[in-house]
Amino acid sequence: MTGVFEMDKNDESLVWKEECKRTLLKTVVFTVTERTNVAPDGSKGKYIVNEAKDWVIVVPCDKNKFLMVKQWRHGEKSLSIEFPGGVIDEGEAPEVAASRELKEETGCVAHKMTFLGSMNPNPALFENHVHIFCAEDLAFTGKQNLDDDEYVHYMEIDMDEVRKNMGHGEYCHALMGTALALYENYCGK
Repeated sequence: MTGVFEMDKNDESLVWKEECKRTLLKTVVFTVTERTNVAPDGSKGKYIVNEAKDWVIVVPCDKNKFLMVKQWRHGEKSLSIEFPGGVIDEGEAPEVAASRELKEETGCVAHKMTFLGSMNPNPALFENHVHIFCAEDLAFTGKQNLDDDEYVHYMEIDMDEVRKNMGHGEYCHALMGTALALYENYCGK
């Protein structure tokens, strides 16, 4: 689902080639690599790149409310209000992961799932992508199915409150702002 980029002949003078790659650190969540890359003029540089699995963010909407989750974020050392989401399992299609994550975190099923876009969270440092979906026509099962290390509350929040608070306080996750912007574009706002 990541975009295919068309290059013209002028763009070719910007492309670097990877000469070699070595693993510096391997964790459960990501792998840190050092890459030796060759510039268009033949000079070389070493660059650190994080490799991780792709993941999904789901923007569930019901009338004038978003279905969101609140959870602890270790890097920020605080609670964060976010759209549901998570890592795509090996061999799983992004839209399947989006449906699965929505149901796991909220107990909700969407009868309509629309792809909004895919992005790299920071192409200077990361290799993976986030795939963002809008979930509509929601049915609540009333049962979460969280992972062993997941502690998540879900709640319906007025859309205007989310718009107003994004980027402040508990709405601190930058990619949630990105997901909201793609949703607004989808809705024509």
